[in-house]
Amino acid sequence: MAPGFKRVPAVDKCFAMIDLLVNSGRPLRISQLAERLGFNKSTVFNLAHTLVDLGVLENIGGNFNLGLGFYLLAKASRNRSDLISVIHPFLERICAETNLTVFLGMRSGLRAVILDRADSPVDLKISSNIGKRIPVLAGAAGKALLCQMPEEELDALLAQIPENDFFHFTRTSKAEYKDALARTRREGIATDYEEYLVGISALAVPLFVGHPTSPLAIWAVGLRSQIKDRDQERYTGTMKEAAQEIRANFVP
Repeated sequence: MAPGFKRVPAVDKCFAMIDLLVNSGRPLRISQLAERLGFNKSTVFNLAHTLVDLGVLENIGGNFNLGLGFYLLAKASRNRSDLISVIHPFLERICAETNLTVFLGMRSGLRAVILDRADSPVDLKISSNIGKRIPVLAGAAGKALLCQMPEEELDALLAQIPENDFFHFTRTSKAEYKDALARTRREGIATDYEEYLVGISALAVPLFVGHPTSPLAIWAVGLRSQIKDRDQERYTGTMKEAAQEIRANFVP
């Protein structure tokens, strides 16, 4: 131990809270965190909301869970996380078979965050930077991400979105959108034909791997003219097959 070193109790408590959430497998409320950690409730309240402000945790309807900042810090510790390294070749394969730009993303709060991509080889293409955040309701990607959430947590998240904003992105009511999520969950594919941006279409598959409250999905994006009706069945098959193989790598 370095001379003059004084341990900072607040740091110990922050890491204890993060460790608890990593191992709990589900979001926890302030009272649950305080009880399990044996800390004062007001201390946990202040620590949790500080970590939310830093992006390390996220707060959905009073339920606290690991946030985007936590995953980005973990990602920064190596060139790519093991999970991203395993999934990247599948992005390349989908890209090669469709000529579309293919993204891997994760939900964080009300945003979908791009974690990795394989760019289309064609000259005129859709692309976006790794780390970019888009509204979680936006198009096929959002459906593939949100369909993986537990029902109670999904309802809490959707309750945060004003009806006007909801309709702006989906052109549907919340009830209709939840039906679309059920269909995506059942069929394993989500589509978006100029739903989010005019002239842009996409297909997305939920992966059902990783942390259940920070789900992952793959989406392939291109100009509307690049996803023709005659190609949709083939593209859908390619993406669903990739998702199935990815799950086989992570699920015993």
